[in-house]
Amino acid sequence: MSIDRNMKVLVVDDYKTMTRIIRNLLKQIEFNETDEASDGHEALAKLRAGNFGLVISDWNMQPMTGLDLLKEVRADARLKHLPFIMVTAESKTENVVAAKQAGVSNYIVKPFNAETLRDKIEKVLVHA
Repeated sequence: MSIDRNMKVLVVDDYKTMTRIIRNLLKQIEFNETDEASDGHEALAKLRAGNFGLVISDWNMQPMTGLDLLKEVRADARLKHLPFIMVTAESKTENVVAAKQAGVSNYIVKPFNAETLRDKIEKVLVHA
């Protein structure tokens, strides 16, 4: 199955520098249609209004965490099948378990490079 590199990817992080890094990594692996949100509420509004094919969200955000965003996405009939990759600085087992229970598609631990990101995205999109 080929991957549609023209799909819109929403990058969600309250730390602007990290958002920029992820968008640059996406460009390196030829995902050029990206948008960003700086928190879960803004992300939800964009997801409900737009036609996104993938969400890459940070775990640690305020006031709505990445986990809360994931739960909202999975509870929304129109968004529930959307591939969702969680980004975190911590690989604590309880976080991974919580994210899996909430329906995360994949999990990526910072720091990571374009190769790792491509690998995670391909796993998610080929099995979507």
